[in-house]
Amino acid sequence: MPSLETTPETRARMSHQRSHDTKIEVVLRSTLHAAGLRFRVHRRPLVGVRREADIVFGPSRVAVFVDGCFWHACPEHATWPKNNAEFWREKIEKNRSRDRDTDARLAAAGWLAVRVWEHEKAAEAAERIAAVVRERRPQRGARRSKGTD
Repeated sequence: MPSLETTPETRARMSHQRSHDTKIEVVLRSTLHAAGLRFRVHRRPLVGVRREADIVFGPSRVAVFVDGCFWHACPEHATWPKNNAEFWREKIEKNRSRDRDTDARLAAAGWLAVRVWEHEKAAEAAERIAAVVRERRPQRGARRSKGTD
């Protein structure tokens, strides 16, 4: 990766960017909880894979990722910095590649990755997530075969 030349002001601003419990995450979790859904936060859905989901519905095997528009190159809001352009393009492209790899690994293990953009309305995203979770929820009395959990 190319070296990053930056000012102390930029470094300070970037170091204060939240990676957990962003406003959209908190509102989304609150909305999902109010809808009666229970979940875990900031967990790794797959053992041995160093990828953490923002919200995890274990029994339904749904992992929710809240992606920042800048960090994951949102098709609507992505911007490409002019300073250190090569560094940032490479960084963001690696993020996108890792996202695709994570989704594929989860799918191979029987999970569904749901991606929510930070600009989405929490209520709409929660509705979409709730529908998927309820659809994938194991039926009461039904047993999963060994080795699937």
